[in-house]
Amino acid sequence: LRPIAMAAAAGQHFFEGTEKLLEVWFTSSTNDQTCDLRTIDRKDWEKLLKLVKCEIISFMKDDCMDSYVLSESSMFVTKNRFILKTCGTTTLLVAVKGLVQLVKRECGFDTLADIFYSRKNFARPELQHFMHQSFDKEVDHLDQMFNGAAYVLGRMNKDCWYLYTRDSGGVEQPDQTFELLMWELCPNKMKIFTRDVCADGKEATLRSGICDIIPGIKIDDYLFEPCGYSMNGLLPGGYYITIHVTPEPHCSFVSFESNVPQESYQNLIQKVLQVFNPGKFLMTVFANKASIARDSHKQLEKVDTIDGYTRHDHQFCSFKSYNLTYTQYSRPVI
Repeated sequence: LRPIAMAAAAGQHFFEGTEKLLEVWFTSSTNDQTCDLRTIDRKDWEKLLKLVKCEIISFMKDDCMDSYVLSESSMFVTKNRFILKTCGTTTLLVAVKGLVQLVKRECGFDTLADIFYSRKNFARPELQHFMHQSFDKEVDHLDQMFNGAAYVLGRMNKDCWYLYTRDSGGVEQPDQTFELLMWELCPNKMKIFTRDVCADGKEATLRSGICDIIPGIKIDDYLFEPCGYSMNGLLPGGYYITIHVTPEPHCSFVSFESNVPQESYQNLIQKVLQVFNPGKFLMTVFANKASIARDSHKQLEKVDTIDGYTRHDHQFCSFKSYNLTYTQYSRPVI
């Protein structure tokens, strides 16, 4: 069942939909081609996830990727990349040291090619575990293990997005991540993601239009009790999308993430906005120099408005081997 935290005000239930996102790329110092994260037993992943305070709900895979829907968001595992995304009051960073040890012990990867930890600012940080109550504390924890660099994009006193990454190294193969984080969502759209309206995840996927965002995707979806929704989708070639919905009106939040490569994300943005109709959203596009999305920022910097939304912040960063675009939009209050 989807966990609920009690809010102090008005006796309302509060759930922190904003997720912590960890992506780690592994390699072997001896270039051992037999190393593969997917050989790690499920019981070992379950032990690791206990540290994070979440559990596996369902599993699917294709030739390139193992996909797990979790009680709080998602996990993806490829030959050499690990992605863990968790919402609520999960303790994601508690598991980082154990992850590195597990990977080295069970499949032989002894070197980190790169690491990324990111999240939006929390709506209620005081409800988080001590380590996650501020980005400074998260950075202190990560700095004990890695030689990293920490960044904040957006407005520190309002909506912003945090990033921690390695200060050296990098992934050489084409890589990109597109995120759309949405809040103050349309109540009628959010009702679809409740048990009062839909019987299961499949119905919610169909009625919401999620199934049409990227046609042909293999979907694993789940509708929580009494509300809340998660889905993972796989496409051939090692590509995924993942969507998570917190529908409660006073704390509504939706995240959309994908690594599908596109020179322009304009059409994808419009499709996602049509499905969820948020009041506000922020977008990040992370693409390395080998990705076809590496120059997408040139198109995005020209987009002051999108379907009635007005841009408030737009930032571009060029890291060691990645370009990062951050943009935040909102619909004018009438």
